[in-house]
Amino acid sequence: MSDLIVISFDDEAKATAAYEEVQQLQDDLIVELAGLALVRVDDYGKKHVETPGPVGKVGAGAGAGALFGTMMGLLFFVPFFGLVIGGALGALFAGLDKTGLNAEFRDRVKTAVADGRSAVVIYATKITEDKFGEALRGFGGTIVQTSLSDADEHELAHDMTAAR
Repeated sequence: MSDLIVISFDDEAKATAAYEEVQQLQDDLIVELAGLALVRVDDYGKKHVETPGPVGKVGAGAGAGALFGTMMGLLFFVPFFGLVIGGALGALFAGLDKTGLNAEFRDRVKTAVADGRSAVVIYATKITEDKFGEALRGFGGTIVQTSLSDADEHELAHDMTAAR
């Protein structure tokens, strides 16, 4: 079971500090990351993404890194409304709606990460929730979270490969 956590902030400095804190929590073995990103949305709606570097920095294998990258694209870069979806991509979106990445979750992320806001996106395979929450509580932010079972992850990876 993995958790996908998006924490949005009005203040870019707080988002950056929280992003750095999550990296420290990884080093302290409080969270095991399969993916981590800082997403900044400028006043024009353009998204800018920063990651901590090579996949090895967050401790994930290539498959988990690819899955996280695709999830990031689906959450932040694919225009969902007014998009004509081809067969493979349509099947992928249908598959998403059976998982924690359903339309409701995607809409909540879109609302939380609006123009001028920043967000920390955390894809965690293991997490010590009490210590993690305590460490990030002081940064504030709006949390949008979902969980993916191992079966959901496997099915999504399969569907994403087919959509390419």
